[in-house]
Parts: sequence; C-alpha cells; structure tokens
Amino acid sequence: MNFSLQLYSARNFQPWSKVISDLAAMGYTQVEGFGANYEDPTATKALLDANGLTMPSGHFGINDLEGNLDECLKIAATLGIKNIYAPYLDATERPTDEKGWVAFAKRLAAVGEKVTVAGFNFGWHNHDFEFQSEFGGRTPMEIILTEAPEIDWEADIAWIVRGGHDPMEWIQNYGKRITAVHVKDIAPQGECADEDGWADVGHGVVAWGQILAALEECSRASIFVMEHDNPSDFDRFARRSIASVKMLEGV
Repeated sequence: MNFSLQLYSARNFQPWSKVISDLAAMGYTQVEGFGANYEDPTATKALLDANGLTMPSGHFGINDLEGNLDECLKIAATLGIKNIYAPYLDATERPTDEKGWVAFAKRLAAVGEKVTVAGFNFGWHNHDFEFQSEFGGRTPMEIILTEAPEIDWEADIAWIVRGGHDPMEWIQNYGKRITAVHVKDIAPQGECADEDGWADVGHGVVAWGQILAALEECSRASIFVMEHDNPSDFDRFARRSIASVKMLEGV
C-alpha cells in the first residue's frame, strides 16, 4: 500500500517545504493536492521531486472544472495528477430536491466525460451531507452514483460515519466505484473538541482494520489518503497515522 496524505491537513503548518520533507522522512510516498498547492505548480512539482514524493490525486472545485477546465488540466499534468476529484459543494449550492440532485449528478457526468477524454480519471469526494437526507427514497450519494454511472468515487469513510451510515454497506454495494479512500478517524464522543472531534488514524472509533480489509476485497481503491481536517499538531497526526495504518496493512 502506498501511503498518501491530503495536504489540506497541513494548511496551518507552513512552510510547504518543511511539510513535504517531513512527510517523506515519515515514510509517505504520495500526497494529495488542493487549491493552495496549485498557485505555482512548477515549484510544487520541484519540491515533490526533491523529496521523492508523487501527487497521483488532487482536488479541484466543480465550478473551476466547469469554468476553467483547460487550466485545471494543465495544473494536473504539471503535477503528475492522474486522478481528479471534485471535493465539495457549498451549502448554498446544494440542491433541495431530487430533481436538483439528479441535475447535479449530470453536471458531474459531463465534467467527467471531458476529463477522461483528456486522459485523466474523474470522481466525486463525499462529505456527510450526501448521506443526511433522502429525496425520492435515495440519498444524494445514491443519486450521484446512479445518475453519473461513469464517474469514480473517492470515499471519505469518516464522513460516511458522521452522515449516519455504515461504511461497510457502502463499500459492499458500491465498492467497484471506489478508486481512492480518505483514511480519517473520529475521536470518542466528548474528546478532541479543539480538533472538531477528529482523531489521528488508529486513535479513534472507526474500525479501520475491518474497513481496509473490505476495501481490499470489494473496491478498486489504489490511493489511501490520510487526512485530519483540523489537527492541533500536524507532525503528531501524520506520524501516528502512518504508523497505525502500517500496523493494519494486510488485515
């Protein structure tokens, strides 16, 4: 298993040069990019190369992909990104009925068609809101996966849990759509309030041993991305998380 890390987790712990060199020293071989890493993609690529890291996946906003696709693809090509994931939809932009979610899925499908024609892979990255309501008997996540059947899914397991669903069921039912996974943990209730209730991987309540085994059996996931949305100590999070997943590897 190649260990990646979503660089959004390190946004408050600059400079990037130290973040990247530290991750390499910890044993990470990959990182996942986001907007801040695209401001100077040539410099970011040089920094990755100098530390022996690659960036096989990256997050690009759906509005950017629709409105400035050529630039997004140029950035991806410069950084060596092969897997592009749209990561989020602001609350003000989220549909409020089934028709709206179907239309959004069609938007993703249209972007995905253009991205794949250009030689990249494309998918959606979930949060919790795709699981917290139903429209016509389907959650938004079901609508996305059904109405955009050609796109991939980067499954953020901890957000599925926070959305009130069992990730094992989703892995079993939609595993063949999963090409990347966010490996993130949830603190026991009442703990880590200063970190928005998130925990270092392996130090929370998510059953990662069982989940990694299910992903190996049922999914197409080849990218495993450690993430913590608000760590108080980035070095602690990154170091403890890779140690935990290395212990679980093959479980």
